[in-house]
Amino acid sequence: MNLTPNILFPLLLIIINPCTDDFRFVSAQFYPAERDALLQFRESMSSDVNLHRIWTGPPCNRNQSRWFGVTCSNGHVVGLVLQQIQLSGVLPPEFLNNITFLTTLNLSNNSIFCSLPNLTNLLSLEYVFLLNNRFTGSIPFHYIYLPRLKSLELQQNYLNGQIPPLNQSTLTDFNVSYNSLDGPIPQTQVFQRFPSSSYEHNSGLCGNPLEITCSVPPPPVIVLPLPPPPPPHQAKENNKKRLETWSVILIAASAALVPFLVILVSFCYYKKMHGKAKAKKEHHTELSENKKMPNSWSSDDPERVVELQFFDKNIPVFNLDDLLRASAEVLGKGKLGTTYKATLESGSVVAVKRVKNMNGLTKKEFIQQMQLLGNIKHKNLVHIVSFYYSGEEKLVIYEFVPNGSLFDLLHEIRGVGRIPLNWTTRMCIIKDIAKCLAFLHQFLPNHKVPHGNLKSSNVLVHRDNLNYHSKLSDFGFLPLMPSRKVCERLAIGRSPEFSKGKKLTHKTDVYCFGIVLLEIITGRIPGEISPGNEEETKSDHDDLSDWVRMVVNNDWSTDILDVEIMGTREGHNEMLKLTELALECTNIVPEKRPKMSQVMRRIQEIDHENDTQILSL
Repeated sequence: MNLTPNILFPLLLIIINPCTDDFRFVSAQFYPAERDALLQFRESMSSDVNLHRIWTGPPCNRNQSRWFGVTCSNGHVVGLVLQQIQLSGVLPPEFLNNITFLTTLNLSNNSIFCSLPNLTNLLSLEYVFLLNNRFTGSIPFHYIYLPRLKSLELQQNYLNGQIPPLNQSTLTDFNVSYNSLDGPIPQTQVFQRFPSSSYEHNSGLCGNPLEITCSVPPPPVIVLPLPPPPPPHQAKENNKKRLETWSVILIAASAALVPFLVILVSFCYYKKMHGKAKAKKEHHTELSENKKMPNSWSSDDPERVVELQFFDKNIPVFNLDDLLRASAEVLGKGKLGTTYKATLESGSVVAVKRVKNMNGLTKKEFIQQMQLLGNIKHKNLVHIVSFYYSGEEKLVIYEFVPNGSLFDLLHEIRGVGRIPLNWTTRMCIIKDIAKCLAFLHQFLPNHKVPHGNLKSSNVLVHRDNLNYHSKLSDFGFLPLMPSRKVCERLAIGRSPEFSKGKKLTHKTDVYCFGIVLLEIITGRIPGEISPGNEEETKSDHDDLSDWVRMVVNNDWSTDILDVEIMGTREGHNEMLKLTELALECTNIVPEKRPKMSQVMRRIQEIDHENDTQILSL
């Protein structure tokens, strides 16, 4: 007789003690699919509560829960309430789909960083509380098909995109404030019930009940009718069929995966044994314009990540073999490693950084940090597409940003024929950097220095028609640095507190921002002798902020301005106000520097004052 696991486990319980009423009841009421789903959640999360210790055995006994934060009815899990226990991690994809009787989901006031959970087919779901986490991405459109939804609270996250047109008559509580949502608020009958406080602090939202007019009227909302909830016996049958289907799929996938892995391992071994001479030759010609991606990952390394992990479903998926065949061009060699522009055979282009000085890291440390960074989304942040780990090789794969860095725009090929970077463009870049750095400080509050390597070469600038936009790269690597000596190579190594061996904080990032701000204003490279003052020794004014502070104190304020924009008479007042702010950011005492949120506000005020003056002329 062929027994499936769903039948076998309860029978074992009966065999162990057929005379015990509790075991007979458990055998009739235990639902392995629900338990397995919760175990997936347990394995992917860390928290103040030791779920590994207290989530054991069946989760439900009759109408009583055996597990912390879990409520039961008729042996089914109907509630998952784990608020304010410092949950941190990435939710397993679609793990809730097997908890089909769930009515309440409350994960509020934690530190979960990923997309919002998939709630497809949870037709009994009534209460969803996911507020005050680090959820990113858009609100899933399928939330409009939750027929019994009463409360949806998503405030204080990092959500973007538009609000889907929810129109459930049951919905009485809704809040998406303090996110980064945009577009018109759907004009459904239900949404008109909620006050403006449900939508506030989303800079891109418009329409009623907010007093912000949309530039383009919102399109008419067409919502398909909600499907009626199935009767209980049908829901059970659907659950059983879904499990049987998944069993067939898993068996087929396993059968196909085994030969694929054998081929992949054989291929990597072949590359290792026959590619050493070629790798050595490529090492000596690393700065050539066009070559294949270097290959030094080992198939013999038991710690290696076999497949690349992707964070964005919109990015075409590729594998290590595709990267090996990609043509590569060196974009730059920095303190963290070499970055390549890799053009795949499919035509897709990505930037690949071979990070160095991280060989002492464990697989877990590297993967956890990459998963955290990969789930951060901001329009002024270079998105991490994927990553690769082995003991010898670590790769971080980014979106490719064309047009070069801020350093290139400021300092490359100065002289006749050069088109100078005007002040309007510089101001746009400054605002982008400040906005993104303030976001990082908010998103990574537990990182002592959230960026850690902010400098002009790590500000990538791309042009969209006549507008310039900037994105920050090389962020979040400080927790992966094995020693303070290695950290010295990063931008934070030039801060006063680092050189004095003092504690690093968010204010260290503020110092680095101040240096970048002075570089934009003066057009001079930090750490170099000031042009036109060759008689000064390097030891006198090695730091750009020291030189600017000396000039300002001697009342030669206009002498600090970049000669390329000094003659235009454009934005001089703004530049001098920003210089004062930059000097505050580079104060030798970290406690006297402003917070990044305050810096961003002051930059916006300076820019607004300038716009007002222009309009009054």
